[in-house]
Amino acid sequence: MTKYIPFILFTVFTNAAAQVMLKYGMMQLGPLTFAGVNPILKILQIVFSPWVFLGLCTFVISMASHLFVLSKVDLSFAYPFLSLAYVAVAVFAYFVFREDVNAMRILGIALICGGTFFIAQSGGPSRAESVDRQVADAVANPSHMHNASEVSQ
Repeated sequence: MTKYIPFILFTVFTNAAAQVMLKYGMMQLGPLTFAGVNPILKILQIVFSPWVFLGLCTFVISMASHLFVLSKVDLSFAYPFLSLAYVAVAVFAYFVFREDVNAMRILGIALICGGTFFIAQSGGPSRAESVDRQVADAVANPSHMHNASEVSQ
């Protein structure tokens, strides 16, 4: 499973980048209000503003990467890594938006990193990898395959 960590990290960082783009896009649009406007037109204005649209497209890329990862590794291994997006977003928010990152946030980020480290260390073969290995072995050594009638006897 650890060989898929680069794909997992790609998912994490595209997710974090999407958050930053969405935030920047919403800052460009100013305070959100639906007063006196058609809500559907307002939503379309938001969605198709350049930075929000780019953020949404980046989310689609992140989701596609995550789907690939889920096809290869256990969910209980892959999903906790997404919490690293909290770390990346906090760092981006501090440097890009000059947001306050106080001691409690730093402690929370450290705990997230520690937990993710332990999950990464637990990476043995996933069910998908085990099945892939069994199929590859069966193709490479067809003489070891049993047909259904031999197994049932």
